[in-house]
Amino acid sequence: MPDALLEPSRPTTASAPTSATPARHPRRWAILAVLCLSLFVVTLDNTVLNVALPSLVSGLGLSAPQVQWVVDAYSLVFAGLLLAGGSIGDRHGRRRALLAGLAVFGAGSTAAALAGSASALIVARGVMGVGGALLMPATLAIVMHVFEADERPRAIAVWGGVSALGVSAGPVLGGLLVERFWWGSVFLVNVPVVLLAVVAAVALVPESRRGDAPRPDLLGALLSSTAIVAAVWATIQVPEHGWVSVPVLAAGGVAVVLAGGFVSWERRCAAPMLRLSLLRSRQLIGASSVGVLLMFSLAGATFVLTQHLQLTLGFSPLEAGVRTLPVAGAILVTSSVSPAFATLVGNHRAVATGLALLAGGLSVVALTAAREEYWPVALGCVLLGAGIGLAMAPASSSLMSSFPRDHAGLGSAMNDTFQELGAALGVAVLGGIATATYRSGLPTSVPEAARDSYGAALALARGEGTTGVGLAGAARSAFDLAVQHSLVGGSVTALLGAVVGLLVLGRRAVPVEPAATP
Repeated sequence: MPDALLEPSRPTTASAPTSATPARHPRRWAILAVLCLSLFVVTLDNTVLNVALPSLVSGLGLSAPQVQWVVDAYSLVFAGLLLAGGSIGDRHGRRRALLAGLAVFGAGSTAAALAGSASALIVARGVMGVGGALLMPATLAIVMHVFEADERPRAIAVWGGVSALGVSAGPVLGGLLVERFWWGSVFLVNVPVVLLAVVAAVALVPESRRGDAPRPDLLGALLSSTAIVAAVWATIQVPEHGWVSVPVLAAGGVAVVLAGGFVSWERRCAAPMLRLSLLRSRQLIGASSVGVLLMFSLAGATFVLTQHLQLTLGFSPLEAGVRTLPVAGAILVTSSVSPAFATLVGNHRAVATGLALLAGGLSVVALTAAREEYWPVALGCVLLGAGIGLAMAPASSSLMSSFPRDHAGLGSAMNDTFQELGAALGVAVLGGIATATYRSGLPTSVPEAARDSYGAALALARGEGTTGVGLAGAARSAFDLAVQHSLVGGSVTALLGAVVGLLVLGRRAVPVEPAATP
């Protein structure tokens, strides 16, 4: 039987529930607005940093691996702790988890803005990930709790649209802040938003929890999070050391051992973080795979695309951010029609159509990268945004429908975990492809300093005057090829996600009850 769920208090004037008309929370849409504000600031942080990366490189002297760690530290900690965050919210209260997450996220943002070294910035980003892991599962779990089944697809569509909008709006806001202030402002801007969200959550959001929720599985959280960190660290090291190098193989082996230890522990644990019986659901596996592949393509492509706009096309951070607005515009349009489209054609076809559009957008930019013109980027951004807007909500809805309503916290945490893991791996893999292609595309006569990054090569070329023209040209050709290869990789991944969505998500979702531990 599902675990008991403590219903939030409702005004005494609300009509009593009947079998024909389910009770509706009178403040549900205002609550959704608060949750979306909290969600927006978390998802924004996945990409707001991208346009600030060139400023970070010059300001803190970051190497290419350090740049990837600054980006991935947030996603790694976030992804590793999401299941634990969902469990904490289920046991101690989802509003409490939301408020605690906002507080930690705000503190980490302040520390990141004031960081004076790469190490300090990476640690601060990890603290922000802890905050995000507490609050993000709570947002979707509360949505599932305050909305009844007939309104839930629309609410999830709004939730998914805001999530995607946060990712796409990051470059615009980041560009504006970096151009007007300094790189630390992309973190400091989170603080007033967090304060507003805290006040609104205290005033509007009801508390809910599972009355007999188990204690958080700390060992399971430690094993899963360290396995994820080891796997992505190995991926980041591939461009530097190669697939069969000792560091990469050692880290990969550690990841496999820790993942095996996690599975073994969850089978024996009296109160596991993840009951493995849930993995019998084909719907859950399919929706999780789609979420990973979707965010892999989106986050990895955005990481490369924002650098292409600045370093190759010559736009300032603000100009580069503004030129990604077609993504946000397309998301706004398509996410509003996504529920009706999914109802008409089915979640599986809606997801497949969205991912096919995403793949097409990345292919357009990849195949025209050497032309070094903006219009193909604009067209690609429209297709990319349209695909995300169509696919995000039905993918999340498919996963959440695999869980009983009482287990919304766990379902939300799993949805967020797979998406954040996809984002981290997307930056690592597609960024790694770009780095490896760039280095291999440079002539052997190029100075070693120019191989660290395209930005470093351009700075070195400017310092050499007329003799640097050849270096700049070689670096530009190598970087164009790097953009092409990485975006083609993202396009292939999105097409794979479309196939998975079409083949796996077509069946009717049947919630899987977590089996009792023997």
